[in-house]
Amino acid sequence: MKKQFIIPLLLVLVVGLCAPPVFAQAMGTVKGVCKDANGQPIVGAIVEWSGTETGRKYSLKTNNKGEYFSLGISPGKYNVKLIKDGQQLFFLNGIPVGVDEVTEDIDLKKEAEKPPSGMTAEQAKQAQEAQAKVTKENTTIKALNEKLTAAKTAIDANDFDTAIAALTEANQMDSTRSLIWYRLGDAYRLSALKQTDPAEKQKRLESAVTDYQKAIELRKGSESETKEANNASLLAAYYNNLAEAYSKSNKIDDAVAAYGKAAEEDPTHASQYMFNTGAVLTNAGKVDEAIVAFDKVIAADPNKAEAYYWKGVNLIAKETMDKDNKVIAPPGTAEAFQKYLELQPTGTFAEPAKQMLASIGASIETTFGTKKKPVKK
Repeated sequence: MKKQFIIPLLLVLVVGLCAPPVFAQAMGTVKGVCKDANGQPIVGAIVEWSGTETGRKYSLKTNNKGEYFSLGISPGKYNVKLIKDGQQLFFLNGIPVGVDEVTEDIDLKKEAEKPPSGMTAEQAKQAQEAQAKVTKENTTIKALNEKLTAAKTAIDANDFDTAIAALTEANQMDSTRSLIWYRLGDAYRLSALKQTDPAEKQKRLESAVTDYQKAIELRKGSESETKEANNASLLAAYYNNLAEAYSKSNKIDDAVAAYGKAAEEDPTHASQYMFNTGAVLTNAGKVDEAIVAFDKVIAADPNKAEAYYWKGVNLIAKETMDKDNKVIAPPGTAEAFQKYLELQPTGTFAEPAKQMLASIGASIETTFGTKKKPVKK
C-alpha cells in the first residue's frame, strides 16, 4: 500500500516540473553609446527607460566607454532620459521596443547640429548664428560695464588717469558705444582742471572735445540708441558737457552753440542749458548776450531766482555815472535783484543782491511773504 501511494505522487511532481511556463513573456534588449557635445563618452550617466504603457522603469548605467545595455526589457513604448549628476542632458519620447534588439545611441554633438523641429537646415544655421551673436553681445556688455564701473570708481576718487586707462581699454574692446566715449570725455575734461601745465590742460580739453563729438556722432547714428526712451536727454547731456569743455578752452562761441543744441534736443530742460549759456557769457564778459540769455531763462522758468540775480549782475556792469558822479543803473537792474530776493530772501546771493541794490541807491522792495492789504471802499 505504501508504494502504490508514493509512485503517483512522484509522477505528478515530474509533470509539474516539465510543464512549459504558460504565462512567460518574450523580452527585448536595448543598448547604446552616449557621447557628450565634444564627442567624448559620457561615463557614469543613467539612461532611464520609462514605459508609457506599463509605467515600468529601467535605469541603465553607462560604463567607461559610455555604453549602456539591458538584456531584458518588456516590449512597448518608452520615454528615454539621459541623466548625469542629477541633471537631465537629453530625452527621447515614444521609442518602440519589441523582442528584437534596439540600439539607441545618444550623441549630444550630433543632436546640437540638428535643425529644430519645423526648421530647414538654413533656418537652423541662421538661428544658431543669431544666438551666437546674442551670446557675444552679452559677453561684451558685461566686460564694458566692468570697465565703466572701474572708471566711475576712479573718477570718484579723483584718479582720472586710471579712469582714462579703463575707458580706453573699453574702446579697444568695442569702439561703437557712445556711452564709453562720453565717459572718456568726462575723464579728460575733469582731469584737465587738475593740471598745472597750461599745455597739458589744453591737450586734455581737446581730447575731451574729440571724445564728446565722437559720442554724439555714434548716438545719432545708432538705430538702437536713437530708439531708447531717454535718448533726447542723453544726447542733450553729451552736448552740455561738450559745451563745458569748449568753455574751459575759452571757445565761447562753440560753447554757446553746443548749449543751444542741448536745449533743442531736450526742450524740457532747456532753461538749464540756457542758464549755462548765460553763465559762460557772463564769465567771458559778454554782458549784452548774457542778459539776453537770462531773459530767455526767465521766460522759460519765471521762478528761477538765480537767473534774475545774474541778469542784475550783468545789467549793473553797464551802469554809468552822471555829471554829479551819481550811479545810473540800466532800467530793470533793481527789479532783477528785488525779484531774486522775493523768490529767495535767504538764498546764496541774498546778501550780494542787497549790496547791489544799495550801491545803486535802490531800496529792497519785494512782496515775498507779505499779504496784500485789502482795498478800502
